[in-house]
Amino acid sequence: MPVSRLADGRKAWQRRERKQQLARWAMWLVGTAIFVWCWQRISGATTWFFVLDAPHIAGDILERAMPPRWSYISKLWWPIWDTLNIATLGTLMALVLAVPVAFMAARNTTPSRYFIRPLALLIIVSTRSINSLIWALLLIAIIGPGVFAGIVAIAIRSIGFCAKLLYEAIEEIDHSQVEAVTATGASRWQVMAYGIVPQILPAFAGISVFRWDINIRESTVLGLVGAGGIGLQLSSSLNVLAWPQVSLILLIILLAVVLSEWVSAKVRGAII
Repeated sequence: MPVSRLADGRKAWQRRERKQQLARWAMWLVGTAIFVWCWQRISGATTWFFVLDAPHIAGDILERAMPPRWSYISKLWWPIWDTLNIATLGTLMALVLAVPVAFMAARNTTPSRYFIRPLALLIIVSTRSINSLIWALLLIAIIGPGVFAGIVAIAIRSIGFCAKLLYEAIEEIDHSQVEAVTATGASRWQVMAYGIVPQILPAFAGISVFRWDINIRESTVLGLVGAGGIGLQLSSSLNVLAWPQVSLILLIILLAVVLSEWVSAKVRGAII
């Protein structure tokens, strides 16, 4: 801690040196200037009349959306079932592809640290960096609209997430167990099957359930771009301004998300 002397010769303890304090104030000044500049740009591109009128518009839409059109619920069972299938099948497909990618990315299991591992990390980063809606838009242009495009979009989006968490779990295993299996003369595949896999199974199960829970949320909106599911009904209702139908669909989505959260919590609790 820096020390300075007062005029009467007494020592004064300071939290930072003068240079550090000036650098800190300079950072705050630069940050404030950037914030003011960004705010000016945003303000110049914003129509404040609509912003000020937003509470009135929101109240008007809420009034029109109540009560929900309960008679429309008979047309939502199949779309919500499609949504659950998109999330579940997409998660399963992602797990099948993520497991080998994770083993190739982990430092202690990769066949090559200079070629295979960078390639696996590239797959992880590239699949995680693009949103599922963008994947769905691309896949709809390639394979056409429908549930299958939604499944593949969810799967591609989930590969990087699952593989990243899984390869980190592989790197954190207890190496003494691996050494014990290796000392018995086991082959590389036997070491992996009996020394590594049993240690990462709890993490794998937790990652699977957690990602499935996330995919339930993401699959509900894929229909907005034509990838099937209940989002397709939501898009149709929004296009015709059928607000009672919209409120019912949002309520169904909320219930589906709450149910998936409860299921995933129970499964994770049983695993842990």
